[in-house]
Amino acid sequence: MAQRYVRIKTAQGQTYYGLLQLNRSIQVLDAPPWLQGQPTDLELAPDSYTLLAPCAPSKIVAVGKNYMDHAVEMGTPVPQEPLLFLKPPTTITAADRDIQFPPQSKRVDYEGELALVIGELCVDCTPEQAQGKIWGYTIANDVTARDLQKQDGQWTRAKGFNTFCPLGPWIVREVSAGAKLQTFLNDAPEPVQSASIDQMVFAPDFLVSYISEIMTLLPGDVILTGTPRGIGPMQIGDRVRVEIEGIGHLENTVVPRSAPVIL
Repeated sequence: MAQRYVRIKTAQGQTYYGLLQLNRSIQVLDAPPWLQGQPTDLELAPDSYTLLAPCAPSKIVAVGKNYMDHAVEMGTPVPQEPLLFLKPPTTITAADRDIQFPPQSKRVDYEGELALVIGELCVDCTPEQAQGKIWGYTIANDVTARDLQKQDGQWTRAKGFNTFCPLGPWIVREVSAGAKLQTFLNDAPEPVQSASIDQMVFAPDFLVSYISEIMTLLPGDVILTGTPRGIGPMQIGDRVRVEIEGIGHLENTVVPRSAPVIL
């Protein structure tokens, strides 16, 4: 099994990066793994911590309409260049945490995606160089207030609510080019989204290179690589699960927006 890199909080409120062991204990690292974090003598028992989102990026760069069939279902042409937008870090929430449905929206959609985690400073990189800047891979749900997206024209509000970027539950170093991405709602046996990640219009190394020509990517930054066909609405009470072969699954429940969210 691939090593699973996590970020956790102890009952005492301490935050650590670590390696998840088969028995669910955590081997604590002395720094984020992309900053050469090394194992320490501290090991945490399975019942002594809470999983957080696996990184705390300075920014989340997302790519729209990066699967041809999704562009078609949106009624738009496939972009000639990557279509970029930003989600604030405050959208991030962890696996098994709630997605809060904001009162401003009538329709909130799931969008299952592969997420890239940057490991090194990345500026003006070629695609060949960019491949070496991708430290690892995790799962994301690019939650979107679809009605507000259409109403506003630009996407900041629709993509930017608290909890609108479930991320995790961990990071792996490699993922197969043909890994299957699937999204499930509640207990339905059939996925609402199912695609191979090699069906992206723009591949991960190209995306990192393209973005690095616009903005500096920092270690720990996250890139959302786009969602395939099958987006749809979530209702309060729904559970949404995004699975990617070789990584695992990310599951969250939809609730009404209420108290401030703790990341």
